[in-house]
Amino acid sequence: MAAKKKIVVGMSGGVDSSVAALLLKQQGHEVVGLFMKNWEDDDSDEYCSSRQDLIDAVAVADRIGIDIEAVNFSAQYKERVFNEFLTEYSAGRTPNPDVLCNAEIKFRAFLDHAMSLGADCIATGHYAQVREVDGLHQLLKAEDGSKDQSYFLYRLNQAQLARTLFPLGGLYKREVREIARREGLANHDKRDSTGICFIGERPFREFLNRYLPADPGDIYALDGRLVGRHMGLMFYTLGQRQGLGIGGQRDGDGDAWYVADKDMKRNRLVVVQGRESRALYSHSLTAVQLNWISGTPAHSNWVYGGKTRYRQKDAPCAIVGETGERCTIDFAEAQWAVTPGQSVVLYESRVCLGGGIIEAAQKEHPAGPSLDCPSGTVDPAK
Repeated sequence: MAAKKKIVVGMSGGVDSSVAALLLKQQGHEVVGLFMKNWEDDDSDEYCSSRQDLIDAVAVADRIGIDIEAVNFSAQYKERVFNEFLTEYSAGRTPNPDVLCNAEIKFRAFLDHAMSLGADCIATGHYAQVREVDGLHQLLKAEDGSKDQSYFLYRLNQAQLARTLFPLGGLYKREVREIARREGLANHDKRDSTGICFIGERPFREFLNRYLPADPGDIYALDGRLVGRHMGLMFYTLGQRQGLGIGGQRDGDGDAWYVADKDMKRNRLVVVQGRESRALYSHSLTAVQLNWISGTPAHSNWVYGGKTRYRQKDAPCAIVGETGERCTIDFAEAQWAVTPGQSVVLYESRVCLGGGIIEAAQKEHPAGPSLDCPSGTVDPAK
């Protein structure tokens, strides 16, 4: 048996972190639970489940026989995550707060607090794995590919990975729920949380309007036709289909409209018809804020797989022009709706190499030139 350790487990009240704590306790470790409260601006029961989540976490801790502590990281969250979230949206980009939360809160503020409690390491209920090779720690995909969360963890560093355990990395979700049911955990069938934690179930536009002023403008088709009005560019993301309000403007083929671009200077939303429109595809992107977990990967081959969104399959790609601050990533096949502000994460087989924030994408069919002289309508901005 491995040496007994003091392990602080981040417990959210969900089944995954609960089973992570349970498994470590069964292995003979000294386990302490820690519930993180990361948001309190508007935590009413209507939209925020944190109160019930704490109750569930405490119930699980009592069931498996461990102590649990609640810690408020909301000030750090607002400073390190939420302010960046607002800055990105106001600039027309679409950030991923889960990526930043993992790097700044769950594996930094939480890790620091756990170390102050005398912990040897921390553990979470993420579906991922860590292994050590030649003195370096690698982040690996989880065994359950449908639940793998390494995409959200690519900004972790060697110091963080060296002190982190992912007890669920070798399990499938169905096994985790069965363990919880068998051990009598009341949250064994609790629904997984979805969406951005501080928004909860509330309408996204309603929430964002509380912090950023809306600036409505025009919606143009790629050929220059004025087809509608938008509520504010911050409310839309590339590839978005729902909520455009221009269904009645479809051509005879009836294809749906998709967001293809944002013209920030003229406050215009650019849309195209059909999911397969070339204006939605990019063969290359530029990434910044790079983080390579185990050292910068080689640049001159196509063995890597890249994701520009969480649910995407690994797409063959190559890294070119890496400077330490930015790089260009070329894809063997054009990728759909590559979105500035989101993360591009690279893999070599099961190993997560790291990645960066998408700064810009090179479109197959760039949107824009035809909008200088809109056809069939009068440009209301002139």
